[in-house]
Amino acid sequence: LEQNYRSSARILGLANHLIANNPHVFAKRLWSDHGPGDRPRVLSCRNEDHEAERVVSEILNLRFTHGAPWGEIAILYRGNHQARPFEKTLREHSVPYFLSGGTSFFARTEVKDLMAYLRLLANPDDDAAFLRVVNTPRREIGPTTLEALAGYARGRGIGLLAASGELGLGEHLGERQRERLHTFTSLIQTFAQRAASAPTTALRALTDAIDYGIWLRENASSQAVADRRMSNVNELIDWLGALNKGDQPERTLNEMVSHLTLIDVMDRQEEAAGGDRVHLMTLHASKGLEFPHVFLVGMEEELLPHRTSIEEDTIEEERRLAYVGITRARQTLTFSLARRRKLYGELIRTEPSRFLAELPQDALERDDQREPDPAASRLRGLAHLANLRGILGQE
Repeated sequence: LEQNYRSSARILGLANHLIANNPHVFAKRLWSDHGPGDRPRVLSCRNEDHEAERVVSEILNLRFTHGAPWGEIAILYRGNHQARPFEKTLREHSVPYFLSGGTSFFARTEVKDLMAYLRLLANPDDDAAFLRVVNTPRREIGPTTLEALAGYARGRGIGLLAASGELGLGEHLGERQRERLHTFTSLIQTFAQRAASAPTTALRALTDAIDYGIWLRENASSQAVADRRMSNVNELIDWLGALNKGDQPERTLNEMVSHLTLIDVMDRQEEAAGGDRVHLMTLHASKGLEFPHVFLVGMEEELLPHRTSIEEDTIEEERRLAYVGITRARQTLTFSLARRRKLYGELIRTEPSRFLAELPQDALERDDQREPDPAASRLRGLAHLANLRGILGQE
């Protein structure tokens, strides 16, 4: 019963040291005949965004330097909210992933709304985007109006947005319906001109112009839910702005839309392809599973162990969760933590998890206690290059 058929000896050694801090009626020490394996690592990062960048860089290295399939890699965390920066960074690098439990950031209604607005600003002939946002927020443009508009547009061989502004539409719709469509058309045309030179600024101004925050409040079950959804909108716009890194000029509107289109294509391909995707899940959801390569992220006080467990003095259950996370790994295990993390809109200084201190320190490889390895950095650079070539179909 004590033999573990999954993990390497070093990983089991960490697990045994950790769980020994919990009282046991019968002491049990897992053992393995898989050999010592690689030393588990600890990545110390500046903040949660840097943590996501470091982890995804390690994932790319596993994939393109060591040939690890995406599906053999897992990112484990204490709470679902921790997934967001990893989702965004994985998408930036076109890494397929599967979010277990919870709703993906890019699948949220408000995020899809804003992405549709951006697509329509870039391409007035995008009828799918038009239909998604023409009545969001509500503009009293009903199904009958849209059916008549679609019939007219088909007859003219033009898109719905272009048809909305044509005089000939008067033969099919009344004045009030045409006025509402014209108002929407004027809105899109105005912001399309602004977005041509400053897409992210224009998109943010558009959300203000259409009172999207008020729309969210009117359709939310509480103010807290509305605030959370508006926070997602602001985070999407911030993310789009962050795509313009370094000294390069801001991406054009069409370049941003192409990036969003790639995300949409990846989503559909991943749904069709199924298994070969990086797994993102909570520690609770990971029970009973195993992965060759595990990243146990957010190793900080008030995350793991969770703040509630500290206040209620139920640390033992949190230690068991950390034990579960460690023993999910078969070959490699990497811990990560952020020195600062955004909490309730404020960047706070964090403390490393007490569980890291309970592990045998000589069994860990810490990135903040060793000299930089130029060869390893070069390999990671080559892994990123290989990933880029794969995206462009040049492999």
